[in-house]
Amino acid sequence: MSKSVEELIEDLNNQDEFVVEAAIGELEIMGEESVDALMSALSHRKKNVRLNAAKILGIMSNPKAIDALILTLRDSNKLVRREASTALSRMGQLAVDPLIDILDDEDWRVRGAAAWALGNLKDKAAIEPLKALLNDESGYVKAGALNAINTIKEE
Repeated sequence: MSKSVEELIEDLNNQDEFVVEAAIGELEIMGEESVDALMSALSHRKKNVRLNAAKILGIMSNPKAIDALILTLRDSNKLVRREASTALSRMGQLAVDPLIDILDDEDWRVRGAAAWALGNLKDKAAIEPLKALLNDESGYVKAGALNAINTIKEE
C-alpha cells in the first residue's frame, strides 16, 4: 500500500535517511499531485520538512511554487533559505522578475538569496537591479550581487 502525500511529507523529517530519500523520490514522481502539499510544507514546524520540500520543488521546477519559495527566503533557518534560493534558481526565466522585485527587501538574507539565485539564472535583465546592491550594508548581499553580475556578464 502506498503512502499518502501527507504521510510522505511527514517522512521528510524521519531520522532514517533511506526513509527520507524514498519519500523525496515518491513526491517527485507524484509531480503536480504533490506540489500544493509541498508548498504548504514550506511552513512546516520541522526544519527538515521545510528544507526537503524546497529541495523537491526545485527539482520539479514547477513555476506554481515561485511565490511560496520567495516567502521561504525569510525562513528562520539558513539552510532552508539557501535551499529555497537554489530552488528558485532552477525555475528559469519565470523566476527572474519575482527575484528582481525582492532585491529591495528589508531583510538582508532575502536580498542576498535573491542576488545569488539571479546569478544562477544568468539573465541580463538582472544586471542593473543588481548593481544597486553593490553598496548594500551587508557583505553577503554585496558578494551575492557582485558574483551574480560577473556570472551574468560571462554568459
